[in-house]
Amino acid sequence: MEEMWKEIEAKRLAVLEKHMANGVIFEGVDGVVIEESVAIGAGTRISPNVTLRGDTSVGKECVLTGGTVLENCSVGDRTVIRSSECFGARIGSGVSIGPFAHLRPGTVLGDRVHVGNFVEIKNSSVGEGTAVAHLTYVGDSDVGRHVNFGCGCVTVNYDGEHKHRCRIGDYAFIGCNANLIAPVEVGEQAFIAAGSTITDGVEDGGFAIARARQVNKPGLGARKLTAYVRKKNG
Repeated sequence: MEEMWKEIEAKRLAVLEKHMANGVIFEGVDGVVIEESVAIGAGTRISPNVTLRGDTSVGKECVLTGGTVLENCSVGDRTVIRSSECFGARIGSGVSIGPFAHLRPGTVLGDRVHVGNFVEIKNSSVGEGTAVAHLTYVGDSDVGRHVNFGCGCVTVNYDGEHKHRCRIGDYAFIGCNANLIAPVEVGEQAFIAAGSTITDGVEDGGFAIARARQVNKPGLGARKLTAYVRKKNG
């Protein structure tokens, strides 16, 4: 058993040495697993605990930090991926991903896209310069260039039986905590107000707001809290 593990370790290190000879920079080799099928460009910097598998290619001068997993992905030049998992994705150049993002099969990111923390993208194309900063799900969608997603947005793609697509035009602004109920189309330079649930299309340059009207009941909050405390304390 010991000899078997020595052989496995020798093969792992041999792959890393090959990439080092081609100009790849390893900040440490602990936990770095790179399959022989993987291609990496010169000047790319890889931290410990990175896994690269399958038909994966990484361009020049990229940065992959610890915890990153790429499987069957292509990555352009000068892209930074921080502690994120990507499967079956095509990622452009100058892209920033993570930390803790999840790209699922069918994802295509254009150049200079920003995908932030706790973002999941699946079976979607995202155009150049678009920002999906945090806590957002984009599934089965076609997103244009230079779109901005606020925090907590969801493309609601599944009706319980079928998947549907959303289409979002160039330079659209999707406010925080917005739900886009597919199939729906948001036009170019359209603005979705925060907290809206969008069920109908929005024209180019349009402004959509879909919220229930707020009603305040004076004193009701204090009465409810007083009753709750009395019940809790017996």
